[in-house]
Amino acid sequence: MQKEKKYDIASFYKFIILENLGKYQLLVKKFLIDNKLKGTIILSPEGINGTVSGNQGFIDRFDQFIFSLFCFSSYDSSNTSVANETPFERPKVKIKKEVVPIEKKVLERQGRHIQPQEWNDFIQKEDVFLIDIRKPFEHEIGSFKGAINPKVNNFREFKDYFSDDFIKKNNKKLAMFCTGGIRCEKASEYLREKGVDEVYQLQGGILNYINTIPEKESLWSGECYVFDKRVSVMHKSIPGNYTMCYGCRMPISAKDKQSEKYEQGISCPHCFDGLTQDQKKRFAMREFNKNKEKTI
Repeated sequence: MQKEKKYDIASFYKFIILENLGKYQLLVKKFLIDNKLKGTIILSPEGINGTVSGNQGFIDRFDQFIFSLFCFSSYDSSNTSVANETPFERPKVKIKKEVVPIEKKVLERQGRHIQPQEWNDFIQKEDVFLIDIRKPFEHEIGSFKGAINPKVNNFREFKDYFSDDFIKKNNKKLAMFCTGGIRCEKASEYLREKGVDEVYQLQGGILNYINTIPEKESLWSGECYVFDKRVSVMHKSIPGNYTMCYGCRMPISAKDKQSEKYEQGISCPHCFDGLTQDQKKRFAMREFNKNKEKTI
């Protein structure tokens, strides 16, 4: 019996001042292609952020290439997992103004980081306000019990939520978390500059927590949305139960698929009422052509 092929997946970020991004883009893209790696890497003047996948055993070789090319010895944070298929279609290396679009530069990590092993005790303290800073749809798929989601979709809304009035009235420690930790780096730096000293974040984010803490001891409930073809993952980064709607790019559950508004590759309850007939026809044709290719 043939052994099922496995793929390693590595996600990481590093805040570091970078120049000559075009040169780095070419070198990183060449390395990905030469080593048959797929995924997305973002380069910016403030650092590097990415997730890549490839045949098992590639991660050490990839890390050494990145460390040597960019002249640093370790990431600010990294997570690894294994999957039965690669969650990416091609290698991409993008240049952007920021590693995460939050309109706030982070020159060095100055936040307070809580390790997964200490997180449970910390967030259950009465003087801690637990905040899920991810987007609303991510929060709905899964979150820590008792977490508040500000329901913001961009940094402008984030700044409105954490207004001067909120900061004056809040007398608790703020414990924040996101998928891999990088959004919290920027958010905590913004709040620190606003005068909030007691801001803490989950080191390595949700992915680090669910890969570290046994499920029976976990305070995590649901699944964690990820930005690749897996859509969501569970403890130990096992692929979750959500799929993607190709009409609106929103995650959909088994319950969503029972809706009369769901049609594979075309629409789901999230987007059905907002799509025009022309869009539905185009999506239907795309789905037809995709299925036709599979039969050839």
